[in-house]
Amino acid sequence: MTSGPAMPFPPHFFQREDTSADRFFYEEPRLVTHIDDATIEALTGLYRDTLAPGSRVLDLMSSWVSHLPPEIEYSRVAGLGMNAAELRANPRLSDHEVRDLNADPTLPYEDASFDAVVCAVSVQYLTRPIEVFAEVSRVLTPGGLCLVAFSHRMFPTKAVAVWKSLGAEDRVRLVATYLALAGGLGEPLVIDRSPGGADPLWAVVARREPSEASRD
Repeated sequence: MTSGPAMPFPPHFFQREDTSADRFFYEEPRLVTHIDDATIEALTGLYRDTLAPGSRVLDLMSSWVSHLPPEIEYSRVAGLGMNAAELRANPRLSDHEVRDLNADPTLPYEDASFDAVVCAVSVQYLTRPIEVFAEVSRVLTPGGLCLVAFSHRMFPTKAVAVWKSLGAEDRVRLVATYLALAGGLGEPLVIDRSPGGADPLWAVVARREPSEASRD
């Protein structure tokens, strides 16, 4: 197996207040939402606009709810998260896996097995983000979509230091940098779907570049 992409950031960027293994923090299910209702509606609307019906979707860092539009059917919605009870409670998932991406950033899926990978309000907890998004690139089909959505809320003891040190615009740039450095993904695009009077919502999206064979 080849090694993953080099980390261009200093290690202290990804230090956290709580240095204990994440499995202890997430061992009890949290059947709550982490953004308010209007922002959830905005996220669902973004998914409605960007995820094609019938596509194969990976919900990365998933939990008990995926915020996908209820009226749209997808051929597969796989969930990968930290808590088995939360994943079992998610009615949109067709299958799920428990994995701590900070301990093991590989994804247990074959190459080009998804048309879209979404990650909602969780990117701030990744300590090995470029390795994770390199794996996202690997499991996407050529032209497949990576969509990373986030707000301003977090568990502060588990969020990485660089995230907590930045303002909103720089957090957007940070996520775009993660995707750009992962390899295989095209130019990141920033989308602001923040509803008025509610939690903000930003998304950074990029598509898997075509393979060399598909260009011939």
